[in-house]
Amino acid sequence: MFILTVIKLLLIALNIFPSRFTNRRIMFFIYMTNLVTHVMMDEPRFAQPIPNVTVAVGRDANLPCVVEHLGGYKVAWIHIDRQMILTIHRHVISRIPRYSITYTDNTWLLHVNQAHQDDRGYYMCQVNTNPMISQVGYLQVVVPPNILDIESTPSSVAVRENQNINMTCRADGFPAPKIIWRREDGEEIAVEKKKKVLVYDGDVLPLTKVSRNEMGAYLCIATNGVPPSVSKRIILDVEFSPMIWVPNQLVGAPSGTDVTIDCHTEAHPKAIIYWVYNSVMVLPSKKYKTDYTENSYRAHMKLTIRNLQYGDFGNYRCISKNSLGETEGSIRVYEIPLPSTPSKQVTHTTVESRENNIIPSSRNDTTKSLQTDVGYAMKNELYPGSASSSSSGGSSSAASSSSTSMQTSALPGGATGNSLSSVGSKGSLAIGKSMFYTERPPNEYASSVAGLLLHRALLLGSGFYLALL
Repeated sequence: MFILTVIKLLLIALNIFPSRFTNRRIMFFIYMTNLVTHVMMDEPRFAQPIPNVTVAVGRDANLPCVVEHLGGYKVAWIHIDRQMILTIHRHVISRIPRYSITYTDNTWLLHVNQAHQDDRGYYMCQVNTNPMISQVGYLQVVVPPNILDIESTPSSVAVRENQNINMTCRADGFPAPKIIWRREDGEEIAVEKKKKVLVYDGDVLPLTKVSRNEMGAYLCIATNGVPPSVSKRIILDVEFSPMIWVPNQLVGAPSGTDVTIDCHTEAHPKAIIYWVYNSVMVLPSKKYKTDYTENSYRAHMKLTIRNLQYGDFGNYRCISKNSLGETEGSIRVYEIPLPSTPSKQVTHTTVESRENNIIPSSRNDTTKSLQTDVGYAMKNELYPGSASSSSSGGSSSAASSSSTSMQTSALPGGATGNSLSSVGSKGSLAIGKSMFYTERPPNEYASSVAGLLLHRALLLGSGFYLALL
């Protein structure tokens, strides 16, 4: 403005002087030019604009104002948004202690220590010339994201299976943060019924008809480009009553061996799991070994029974119980005979004795003969038709006939000797022993074998009694 005023004065002066005074006119013009140049050189001016500065909240910021040819004029800083004078020349006017001013090489530097969000806005650097000159810069104070726990879902939340739930995550900061959701285990998130995504955008995560597979930890992550990003971990518990799956409901094992039975269970809240036998809870001991393996809402329970005896066979129950319900599974442990090899020596001796037609001549011979007859009868029962018919003593034939009759009548369903042979096709049968392979417990056959063994014992007893006579 001042320069324009000087130029106007020059033009007016040139118009006043007559045109005939050419030399005087030129001299005056030179004089006025020197005067304007001198004034312009001494007039204060800004050497460069004030830059826009961005700083994170709590950090220090500096705003420079470079003024040339200041002379006797003064520089002032003003916060336009607050309409507050901060400094005049080297003095701080504001009562806010975080503001200060320094001067170095024509640069007036305004310091804002530990910037607050209220410090954000336009700052004016002003020189008190007439008219006043000024320039403006902007201080941007950014704030990293912060999750608002009061407005967000708690760190742990529970919901019944097949129900709906909305998980919320609110955050503030400047600029406004962006919210994303992801599962901690890296699995997909089921949203909008059948749609599955790895990352979900939005403050609210809607989950419909929640299943137990969606149980776990979810991460709410807030970002706005200002480090650091923040996250919140929310654990979703899906509650349901216990369920049990039994891999093998029938388990067979010989006496004197160890057997292991197992059950798989799922439940949440965590269930109490245990074994029951004969209405009594099974506790770890020399007889029983229990093993429980848990993974999230799943559990695998095992029971090992050592040195099986007659009283250990029966039904064992695995039980799972929590606050929402109770369920159980049943496993039947039954006895199977140990595998054995047929006794060829006894058979050979029996056949040889019959073919040689040995007749007892003393008590020892009588005893051996009776034992041989019993062995021959047992051979006929187990291998019908294998021995050739030959003449023998009346007592031996009667014993063999009687033994064969009781063996065939003891078979289930009135089976004949050939039926027994067909049963033995799955395993070899030794004389004096029984062998039976089946996937189910041999109920009727067990009683028939017991009867046969009792009959043989009576025959042997009668033989020894006759020998003593």
